[in-house]
Amino acid sequence: MVILVAGGALALVANHLSPRGVVLSRNYFPGAVPGIVSRPVVAAPPAGNSESTNALAAISEESLKERFKAQGLQLADSNLVIQLFRDPRYASELVVFLDARDDQHYQEGHVPGAYQFDHYRAEKHLATILPVCQTADQVVIYCNGGLCEDSEFSALMLIEAGVLKERLWVYGGGMTEWKTNNLPVEIGARQSGQLLPGQSSAPSSPSETNPP
Repeated sequence: MVILVAGGALALVANHLSPRGVVLSRNYFPGAVPGIVSRPVVAAPPAGNSESTNALAAISEESLKERFKAQGLQLADSNLVIQLFRDPRYASELVVFLDARDDQHYQEGHVPGAYQFDHYRAEKHLATILPVCQTADQVVIYCNGGLCEDSEFSALMLIEAGVLKERLWVYGGGMTEWKTNNLPVEIGARQSGQLLPGQSSAPSSPSETNPP
């Protein structure tokens, strides 16, 4: 113990005297936490200030568009997503929805008729969804929305697998926005026909769902 203490003291003295010594009080890695990706923080608007809330939403959407654009991805808003869900091509799988969440979230509720594509278990889904995505005109990929990035990662994986990026749309609002807009939610397996109580299989039009 005496040797260890003496050695530590000598090391501190040598570090202090050396012109290349390390400043012990300095943070050489500000904001770096293992396993966490830092994100820009935007201050929350004052409560009840709808103009500030709308401005914040616009900034978030614009930054998301820029990030997606840099990766060759297209961002879909709720109006486009509803339009594609109501499109007659959806019945013939020329328009396809992909749910990028895990089994539990998918079973608890997904867009009616949506395929599951959990990119963490890609080998489980690719054989089914790749042929569908390669023949579809448009593919909408979603997860929970907000900070959830699973839809983004899934889209990039599909591009690497050979799906044309022009066909892919990432729904930024995700399942959270879908439910908020009171759109139909299918539970259980795909095409189970079981919807959450009080819902019909046809969504409202975009103008009804998002009033001005």
